Amino acid sequence: MHIRTSFPYETTHYDIRIPLQDGTLLYARVWRPLTDEPVPALLEYLPYRLTDWTAPRDHQRHPWYAGHGYASVRVDIRGHGNSEGMPTDEYSATELADGVEVIDWLAAQPWCNGKVGMFGISWGGFNSLQIAALAPEPLKAIVTVCSTDDRYDNDVHYMGGSVLAVDMHAWASTMLAFVARPPDPLYVGEGWRDMWLRRLEAVEPFLHTWLGHQTRDDYWRHGSVCEDYGAIDAAVLAVGGWHDPYRDTVLRLVEHLPADRVRGLIGPWSHQYPDRGLPPGPAIGFLQETLRWWDHWLKDEDTGVMSEPLLRSYVSDSHPPATVYPTLPGRWVGEPAWPSPHVRTVTYAFQGAPVLVRSPMHTGVDAGRFFPFGNDADLPPDQREEDARSACFEFEVGEETWVSGRPRVRLRLTSEVPRGQVVARLCDVAPDGSSTLVTRGVLNLTARHGRDRVVPWEPGATEDVALELNGIGHAFPPGHRIRLAVSSAYWPWIWPQPDSAAGFVLEPAGSSLELPVRAPALEESATGSPDVAADGGMDGDAAITFEEPEQAEPLGVNFPLTLDEPRPERLVVRDVAKGEWRLEVDPRYGGTRVYPDGLEFTEDALEQYTINEADPLSARTRSDWSIRLHRPELDWETTVRTRSEISCDRHDFIASNELICTEGEEVLFHRTWEKRTPRTAG
Repeated sequence: MHIRTSFPYETTHYDIRIPLQDGTLLYARVWRPLTDEPVPALLEYLPYRLTDWTAPRDHQRHPWYAGHGYASVRVDIRGHGNSEGMPTDEYSATELADGVEVIDWLAAQPWCNGKVGMFGISWGGFNSLQIAALAPEPLKAIVTVCSTDDRYDNDVHYMGGSVLAVDMHAWASTMLAFVARPPDPLYVGEGWRDMWLRRLEAVEPFLHTWLGHQTRDDYWRHGSVCEDYGAIDAAVLAVGGWHDPYRDTVLRLVEHLPADRVRGLIGPWSHQYPDRGLPPGPAIGFLQETLRWWDHWLKDEDTGVMSEPLLRSYVSDSHPPATVYPTLPGRWVGEPAWPSPHVRTVTYAFQGAPVLVRSPMHTGVDAGRFFPFGNDADLPPDQREEDARSACFEFEVGEETWVSGRPRVRLRLTSEVPRGQVVARLCDVAPDGSSTLVTRGVLNLTARHGRDRVVPWEPGATEDVALELNGIGHAFPPGHRIRLAVSSAYWPWIWPQPDSAAGFVLEPAGSSLELPVRAPALEESATGSPDVAADGGMDGDAAITFEEPEQAEPLGVNFPLTLDEPRPERLVVRDVAKGEWRLEVDPRYGGTRVYPDGLEFTEDALEQYTINEADPLSARTRSDWSIRLHRPELDWETTVRTRSEISCDRHDFIASNELICTEGEEVLFHRTWEKRTPRTAG
């Protein structure tokens, strides 16, 4: 990592409040180049508290952009951080309308030339896409990182029509803890307490809303730009990582947006900006890459960025199973279109007699983290135990086989119960028997005819179903085996259906795996065109290079040592007598840190997922959060504590939440919620 200390422009930065038409003031931090000429503005728009939680990350990139001639602006969404107003649901119409107002306000400033770009990762990537679909005139280009175009089937709530137990709950509890954090009196003054209490009175757990919409209805269509890609006028640089759950969005965006206004980039990364150097690498000079994008679209400079392949993606070499990889070996490849003429579908037919797939309910404990952030225990360990709880079909690899895109699985199933799930995992099996998870997919069997409807299975009926696995770039070497493992459970990623312990019968004669295989594993490209190089590679692949990572000087946050013994990141506990399995997860969001402005910030979280291996109705989750904010110079100390649980019976999900907020020793706010939600699809 190169820390940049000198730039083409000297810069300044300051905090401001951006006025909205309804009188609400949004808190913002602005970094600007010192120049008399108006410059383009860049916006990052988040709920994650710019004066503390994202401040270290913000300081890596906003000053860097300012030093290269941009006014780079970070804004807290209404009801969050030090912004006024009440919090709303994620990506609400209010949030997006406010974002349009902010863009118009930026474009009208005397230091702005009227052109605005928008960028962000995760939430900021989501609303960049969604605001681009509203087409505010000043917004000319966006960079959306680790985001989605489909809020129902490619977000933290549902997967393949099934409830995502692991992150539906974890993220809802995380946001309850986020929304409940107080404004900072250093920045908002003496009115912070009244502002906080008004905000707390408006809090409603997101979980209630999300569980209330178990199919792809109008609630999820809102903000899903896949409903109308044509609404997006701004140029889109879509970025993802093969270890991020949102990477398929990049593939869909480069397929559906006009080729003269979109480029895609997928590396081996987790849910992080690609310049941060967090595993798995290699990291790239991402800020420099985005600067080429901004200079082209906001300064009309020919940077060559639109001469790059439509999609640049990373094909990882085969690697032994591990929960963390500092760097994954592999190579970059370029696709001139998507679907690519360099990729063709190769079908592998299943063999054997019909097999009863009746996986124990704890199948999935070795799934790894839904959102890998670069921590030591994020990725899936050796899959041999998971494979033993599944029905497996294997195919020998005779010559190196590059997979690039989304595999598809077709299965002929017979079910004796009306509801269930099927989970497919693609694994790379080495000669020593170790099994590395490559990618996976899920299908709620009641969603087999569409995510917008519930069609129970006729007991005893046989049907053909299809499911796509998440996209991947992976090279299977000769001598290895491709393993497709099929299970009827995947806890805690997927909440089990009431009768899922019954499993299903899989008929190999009507089942197959379809792999998107890319040259050079092919003798020629899918179109038969002579664009395959003499060594079997595609012309231009070797020319894909990136600069080394570069950032601005770090903020200078201190991480003091504490006497607390660190917990394991992921701990699996088995009660042999009860047949009960419990997964405990420490998400490792940040711990204790001290900011340069004097704020002492401590947060701690623990997630628990429990199930009996024979009983789908035993599934339950719990998440506990504790946050302490302390300013010794102001004699100010607040704490936020939350507890969130989900359990179920045959008919309902049962959710309970508790929120306790204190100032010093005084409890200022205490509320509990209990809600039962009918299991209409989940």
